[in-house]
Amino acid sequence: MLIGIPKEILPEEKRVAATPETVRKYIDLGFDVAVESSAGEGVLISDEAYEDAGATMVADAERLFAEADVTLKVKQPIFNERLDKHEVNMLRDDSVLITFLHPAAPESHDIVKRLRDKNITAFTMDGIPRISRAQRMDALSSMSTVTGYKSVIMAANLLPTFIPMIGTAIGTIKPAKFLVVGAGVVGLQAIATAKRLGGVVKAIDIRKDACTQADSLGAKVVEFDIPQELAVGKGGYANALEDEWLEIERRLFIPHLEEADVVILSALVPGEVAPILVTEKMVANMKPGSVIMDVSVDQGGNCAITEPGRFIQHLGVNVCGIQNIPGRMAVHASWLYANNIYYYVENLFKNGVGELDLKDEIVESSLVTHRSTIHHQGTLKALRGGLSN
Repeated sequence: MLIGIPKEILPEEKRVAATPETVRKYIDLGFDVAVESSAGEGVLISDEAYEDAGATMVADAERLFAEADVTLKVKQPIFNERLDKHEVNMLRDDSVLITFLHPAAPESHDIVKRLRDKNITAFTMDGIPRISRAQRMDALSSMSTVTGYKSVIMAANLLPTFIPMIGTAIGTIKPAKFLVVGAGVVGLQAIATAKRLGGVVKAIDIRKDACTQADSLGAKVVEFDIPQELAVGKGGYANALEDEWLEIERRLFIPHLEEADVVILSALVPGEVAPILVTEKMVANMKPGSVIMDVSVDQGGNCAITEPGRFIQHLGVNVCGIQNIPGRMAVHASWLYANNIYYYVENLFKNGVGELDLKDEIVESSLVTHRSTIHHQGTLKALRGGLSN
């Protein structure tokens, strides 16, 4: 059974789904491995290093997709302009795809349909449940750690001001103010990074436990009094709120939004479209020169005006919708992701090479399409109960 590792083609994406270390592990499990030439150049891994690990190098991406029984990617398949073909169309019918699909996001619906129509068995790495057995496979947490750190660094680069308090001969420059919305893995890492840089940080989350963690890192918590049975879902993740509660949450942090220099938006509901927490009107009332980092953009975004994949300015406010922030810290991000996906594959084929264990809890949670059917519940919910075509 052949595992294929293509080179990522999303703009600015330098990560790779396997390292020479994990290639050796796949071969030890009984797989053959083929890697597209130069797939590792963005993380300083040579073709020779993959060959030394036992992989076959393939120069033709189309051939790699066509021959692989299992394709491992970092990001969702996209249109390959050089080959004038969509990566989904290059996948062999009835094969297996494992990657970050973010299938509930509106931008992913067409991809999900394509995968369904080609009878691809597709798994999404953002669908892994938060259980102890799945910790080594939890790529979402791994990439969220990178995203939380890098989002603050990127915001700092956009700011026209200092972040720490600076004393000068003519007076003291006040520190920048951060508002972190969502105190999950992304938010907590963002809080820690902003504090290290000398920023003043506020945080808001609908979950009491997350607020406690944010407080422990030095953030001032914006209290949101909501029944926890409404706020907290399976595995400790946030629940999707009804519209009336979302409106209360928006009103709650409006004054904090207006005084913030940097806003990190990372409020997500696993497998579902991200809630809109910042409206266009709210952005219009922010300070000119301030920065919104909408890192929930892969699931639709928390800001109504975020444009996926782009930096925009709106009335002087910088809004970042970059989708592959971990790809900008590719070396460590690839090392983390390659190991996460290895442990996922090991679990998926624990009954033997070629034997998918579709009854496993982790596998069931991350299954998107199989036998020409969409199985992912968040996607079905986003599509209003299913697809008719």
